Amino acid sequence: MNQGLANQVVLVTGGARGMGAEHAEELVALGAKVVVADVLEREGRALVDKIGQGAVFAHLDVTDADAWKRAIALTEDTFGPVRHLVNNAGVLTYGSLESLDERAFRRTIDVNLTGAWLGMRAALPSLRRAGGGSIVNVASTAGLIGYAHFGAYVASKWGLRGLTKTAALELSREGIRVNLLHPGPIRTPMIEGLDAHLVDTQPIDRIGEPHEVTAMLIFLLTEATYSTGCEFVIDGGATLGQLETRATQPG
Repeated sequence: MNQGLANQVVLVTGGARGMGAEHAEELVALGAKVVVADVLEREGRALVDKIGQGAVFAHLDVTDADAWKRAIALTEDTFGPVRHLVNNAGVLTYGSLESLDERAFRRTIDVNLTGAWLGMRAALPSLRRAGGGSIVNVASTAGLIGYAHFGAYVASKWGLRGLTKTAALELSREGIRVNLLHPGPIRTPMIEGLDAHLVDTQPIDRIGEPHEVTAMLIFLLTEATYSTGCEFVIDGGATLGQLETRATQPG
């Protein structure tokens, strides 16, 4: 068992499925006490039933400040103060600059960026009561480069980078580290239907698996004790640039 996580209280947003579910399950296996926070009630409760006593479900719309207060209160009542916050919840919106609906754009910013800000603000008193800890904001390679037709998503993730660095500066003297995780194409429901062409020109030419992101997350929570405001990329080399496709390679 990673002793750095034994009995540590971790709140994971977007925890009901995909990367969040993988994070929650592995964190509990390592001895952490995990709050699976999500709007997906059925999936979230099913996951908690599977994991066992080390986890509890909290219904959380990350865009709702009052819902955040309730989630933090549930966490403290069940396990104690929050030691680690993982802002993993996110939505992916497709549409060009001209075609994307304004409501969809605002919703994407609300969930991916405002939601993380609300979460850090709500969790801060609890983190202080825990004596410090860490926050990991889950961004994306879309926070490092642009993607055509994903402008709202890209804007939200670039914004999350700046917010994370600001929070890292403000909270550094309180023993709270704040870092960024940038996954590339990972096998989750979010990219279902898009994954076939995503890795054609990528140096590591396969889709990443959620457990690979979880391994990096655990490192950030337990081992990266001299890192704050930093960005950790797990993308199969996607942000290096593009290789030729197999079809265009000689031979």
